[in-house]
Amino acid sequence: MVNLTAMSGFLLMGFSDERRLQILHALLFLVTYLLALTGNLLIITVITLDHRLHSPMYYFLKHLSLLDLCFISVTVPQSIANSLMGNSYISLVQCILQVFFFIALASSEVAILTVMSYDRYAAICQPLHYETTMDPSACRHAVIAVWIAGGLSGLMHAAINFSIPLCGKRVIHQFFCDVPQMLKLACSYESINEIALAAFTTSTAFICLISIVLSYIRIFSTVLRIPSAEGRTKVFSTCLPHLFVVTFFLSAAGFEFLRLPSDSSSTMDLIFSIFYTVIPPTLNPVIYSLRNDAMKAALRKMLSKEELPQRKMCLKAMFKL
Repeated sequence: MVNLTAMSGFLLMGFSDERRLQILHALLFLVTYLLALTGNLLIITVITLDHRLHSPMYYFLKHLSLLDLCFISVTVPQSIANSLMGNSYISLVQCILQVFFFIALASSEVAILTVMSYDRYAAICQPLHYETTMDPSACRHAVIAVWIAGGLSGLMHAAINFSIPLCGKRVIHQFFCDVPQMLKLACSYESINEIALAAFTTSTAFICLISIVLSYIRIFSTVLRIPSAEGRTKVFSTCLPHLFVVTFFLSAAGFEFLRLPSDSSSTMDLIFSIFYTVIPPTLNPVIYSLRNDAMKAALRKMLSKEELPQRKMCLKAMFKL
């Protein structure tokens, strides 16, 4: 048994203490992690190599896949290692880094989804000004702003969260250092630090959500005026996957972060944490690939026997650089 009073880290009491269930959890997470890595790396590779996909929409999609790849790598490998070794301990430094990167990447993902919704709005509602509005320089600046905003958010959350005095046993009823679960260990829920943390998180997410909603209200009002059924289908095929990803990610994360704190652990905490930490990075490549004809055509072309040798040469050249 670990001495809870002497240790400086935390115990992650995730799914089960039974050894067989720990092995099962590790195998399921390993399969999911490999699927997420394969899918997101495939999207990044296809968009990078296929010149027909060098447009703002796919440029942002490539960065979304990169964020998903990093996002799932923050929590899942650590959880797999803990389950396989039968050790749920995580050091204080590891926990601080996990909170920083988790919040930074989650905030960046919300920001990139907001930028992607604006890109769809500009393409559908303002097609004549689209090339000037979303020129390569504007796209690069938008992505840089997304990563910087995420980094600042992660830094603020990590600094505030670990400045709050903790009372009682350092046991987190989650499979990673989850901020809402860590706040349950705070000596007082009425500290100014926690109020500032909750206000910052809520206001930022609310601004992004309002921006996305307004963009899609304008998009759908424009799409419904398109006389061609084929044109409406083409627009919906690019917008609906993004709308599904936004709704799924924000609803699950919002439920976990905005609900009232409770001293008791719940199975629902684990389920909703999986909904916004594991499932989105795994499903996003499938959603964007299956509903997008250009992506499917690029995937078939890249995997064809004629194109495969050329792609290998391009990849070798990229790695040499």
